[in-house]
Amino acid sequence: MTTFDMPLPASMRAKTVGILAGMGPAAGVDFARLFVRAAEQWLRSHGQPVRDQLFPEHWIAQVPVADRSQALRDPWAPQPLDGLCAALQRLSALGARAAAMSCNTAHAWHQTLQERVPSVELLHIARETAAELQRRGIARAVLLATQGTYAMGLYDDAFAGRGIDCILPPASLRERLMEGIYDGVKAGDMALARARFAEVGCELAALHGDVPFVMACTEIPLAMPDVPDAAGWTLIDPSEILATALACRAYAA
Repeated sequence: MTTFDMPLPASMRAKTVGILAGMGPAAGVDFARLFVRAAEQWLRSHGQPVRDQLFPEHWIAQVPVADRSQALRDPWAPQPLDGLCAALQRLSALGARAAAMSCNTAHAWHQTLQERVPSVELLHIARETAAELQRRGIARAVLLATQGTYAMGLYDDAFAGRGIDCILPPASLRERLMEGIYDGVKAGDMALARARFAEVGCELAALHGDVPFVMACTEIPLAMPDVPDAAGWTLIDPSEILATALACRAYAA
C-alpha cells in the first residue's frame, strides 16, 4: 500500500461544504478557485501535505438567480429567495454542513435563508470581512459595492459592530461602479470595467488617501486589480476572506 492509498486519519477528514453561486456565473467559478486556494493554504499552515485526497468535498450550486439589486428596488420584480432556498436545500441534501454565498447583495436574504435551511451554517460575508479587518488593525475602509448592497447597509452594520469606519463613495461614483459591474464584467466587456473601476479608484484615492478599498461585489475583483493604478491601492477582497472562512469550517474538528 502506497502513501496515497492509505486511509486518511479521522482528524483530516474534512466536512462537506457548499458554495451557493450563479450570481454571476463567472464570479461563482472564481469563488471556487479562491476556496481551493484557501484549502491549500490551510493544509500548508497546519504542516499537512497538499494532496488531492485532503481537500474538502465541496459542491457548487451554480444556478440562475433573479437579479438581486432589481429585486431590492422593486418588490414586483422577480425575487431570488425561492431560488436561493432551493439551491441551499440541494447543498444540504448533498451533505454540506456549511456554505458560503458568493454574492454580496444576496445577503439581504441571509437571515431568511438560514431560518429556512437550519441544517447548513450559512456564512455571512460582511461579518467575516469585518472580523478580518479588525484582526489586521484596519480602522477605516472605503466600500465599493452595488446599489443594492449600499441600500441595505450590509457592511455598515458589520463594520460598526467592529468599530470600523465605513466610507461610502458619492452617488456619481456609485453609478460608475454599477456601469463597471453590469455593462463591464457581467456583459463581458472587461475593458469598460477596468476603465470605470480606474475612474472610481483614482477619485477615491484623491479624496481619502491610502485607505483600503473593500471590493464588496464579486465582479469588482475580476477587473479592478488589473487597473494600472491599482498597484498603489490596498485592495481587500471579501470573497477571498469568505473562502478562507469556509475552508476553516471544512477542516474544523
